[in-house]
Amino acid sequence: MATLTYNYADSTVVLGPMSRLAEPHTYDLCDRHARTMTAPKGWELLRIEAPEGSLPVPPPEPDDLLALAHAVREPTPREDPPQPTVRRGTGPDAGPRPEPINGESPARPGRPVLRLLRDSSER
Repeated sequence: MATLTYNYADSTVVLGPMSRLAEPHTYDLCDRHARTMTAPKGWELLRIEAPEGSLPVPPPEPDDLLALAHAVREPTPREDPPQPTVRRGTGPDAGPRPEPINGESPARPGRPVLRLLRDSSER
């Protein structure tokens, strides 16, 4: 992994060891992209190798957005609440079932679904 920085005034791109600090206008690259990186025409590309014996950079810790994505993806174990006793044909399930759209099956029960809710003031 490597960190890319650049200097417009000098027309220079610097590709060096992964930085431990997050700074503006720097980009962290994976090994594949660091190896294949080229500079724009007329620019100089400087590759700085990590000193021998230096510790490898630990993998980045997941951020809040990634943690949220994993939480939504993982099914949560939950117990089904007891169903109220209702006479046949009078409960909320008495209406017609939604039909699949374009032959697709409806969402699986128990799987989290994200939906967009519009604010009533936006109309």
